[in-house]
Amino acid sequence: MRHVSDKTSLQDDLEYVILTEEQIRKRIAELAREIERDYAGKELVLVSILKGGVIFLADITREINIPHSYDMVGASSYGSQTSSSGRVTITKDVTVLLKHKCVLLVEDIYDTGSTLKVVKDLLEVHSPLSVEVCALLWKEKKKRHHEVPIKYIGFKIPDVFVVGYGLDYNEKYRNLRCIGVLKKEIYQ
Repeated sequence: MRHVSDKTSLQDDLEYVILTEEQIRKRIAELAREIERDYAGKELVLVSILKGGVIFLADITREINIPHSYDMVGASSYGSQTSSSGRVTITKDVTVLLKHKCVLLVEDIYDTGSTLKVVKDLLEVHSPLSVEVCALLWKEKKKRHHEVPIKYIGFKIPDVFVVGYGLDYNEKYRNLRCIGVLKKEIYQ
């Protein structure tokens, strides 16, 4: 396993870029318009999953031009691996009141479905009016551990390990403005 050098750009560790900063920004604006249309006049709460969804949440909450609030849930299933362990640990629950409100779960990537299912089930305990999912990335997979309906999809991507825009490998690469495939020698 190669270590990230302080002398190289983080982007040098990418095999290739799947989505540029401009593509991401444009799609988030489009998603925001859809969300505004669907939730106009309703009490909307965005809920993101720490840590990967924070950047997506920050960008989409600023782009949505209707009143709403937001909160975060802590959940983990990857650890320092490149694929989900399938075991999800909840590390933080919401503190915003969700009862009788429309909840939109803002997720960075829909991969195995394990984390989304556990978090969605947790949010349902708070008696919201509805819980829908907005995933920036929808990873194309033949089989998932849990199928979860996704109302809003930013981009469909192949089943590859991606980093950037909040997504990490071993807590690195989250700050990349693009989303790219990490070189295998970095994590093998």
